[in-house]
Amino acid sequence: MIPFNKPFIIGKELKYIEEAVLSGKISGDGMFTKKCQQFFEEKYHFPKVLLTTSCTDALEMAAILCNIKEGDEVIVPSYTFVSSANAFALRGAKIIFVDSCTNNPNIDAEKIEEHITEKTKVIVPVHYAGVACDMEKIMALAKKYNLFVVEDAAQAIDSYYTFSDGTKKALGAIGHFAAFSFHETKNIIAGEGGMLVINDSKFFERAEVIREKGTNRSAFFRGEVNKYGWVDLGSSFLPSEIISAFLYAQLENLDIIQAKRIEIWQRYSNAFKSLEEKKCIALPNIPSFADNNAHMFYIICKNYEERTNLIQYLKAKDIHPVFHYLSLNKSDYYLATNPKIDIPNSDHFTDNLLRLPFYYELSKDDQDKIIQLILTFYLPC
Repeated sequence: MIPFNKPFIIGKELKYIEEAVLSGKISGDGMFTKKCQQFFEEKYHFPKVLLTTSCTDALEMAAILCNIKEGDEVIVPSYTFVSSANAFALRGAKIIFVDSCTNNPNIDAEKIEEHITEKTKVIVPVHYAGVACDMEKIMALAKKYNLFVVEDAAQAIDSYYTFSDGTKKALGAIGHFAAFSFHETKNIIAGEGGMLVINDSKFFERAEVIREKGTNRSAFFRGEVNKYGWVDLGSSFLPSEIISAFLYAQLENLDIIQAKRIEIWQRYSNAFKSLEEKKCIALPNIPSFADNNAHMFYIICKNYEERTNLIQYLKAKDIHPVFHYLSLNKSDYYLATNPKIDIPNSDHFTDNLLRLPFYYELSKDDQDKIIQLILTFYLPC
């Protein structure tokens, strides 16, 4: 069986886990947590980074920092993972779904403004497949209407956005906040784990408090206060040193991992160009302002039936591709309290997008097998 995903060890993951245990501290905010945070702040020029137990937790922290309350409205793409919406719904927000672009699963920045009301408080651009949303347009809207921008950068590590003036910034460094994931399906993994990026210094102190169960415990350990207590809302968002130790070993090999993933992505892309030229399938669209961090490779089938048949065909050959998100506006939870809305592009990707096996240890032979089978499937096209 060629799986869809496979976790991997590339360097000193086990050695660092042992070091963490032997250090006598495996709870949060130890040596490896600090090393990881420093790595991200230095490499991507993030002003402040806090590791979390998941990207979901980072989004929930962002919702608290944005002071989301009952009745606030938060703009989210329909084609995304439920956490992008759930983090704000948990604080009482009404989720306003916006459609994807016609040729890209990302939120259509041209359609956002028509959904902004006096109740709108946050825009949540989700950088699907690590490919940037149109952040220049989104940030202009945020400035015009005095809104927060929370980048859901779960898939976007080591990816960049180029502004019209030529300025280039890492995804996650553009909005007010950003959330990343180190789930085992991501480029850089730790099993679970995530991080919150805070790009405005006025939120640094409160973010630390929220992450430490609503206490000023971090300030206490730095000697800034002589005792700590409950000062704000919060929860236990710190990852253990076991997660951080594994993650740091991966970060030491970031360039190697990324080079291999880009090689895999490019091999898929080159192999299927002929199918795209014949309009048998569509391939990922990378806008001119976006980088490709090779998070995933997908194809877009002509219709739901074709995708179903292709999945069954590949599974019969011991290959495990997967489809991705179901449009959140069609979810049972949303429809229980909201009327049906028409979001056609999101539905298009829901029905037709197929993700191919993609992981660091995917061999050339296995990838060639996948490619050849898909080419054979589309031979009559």
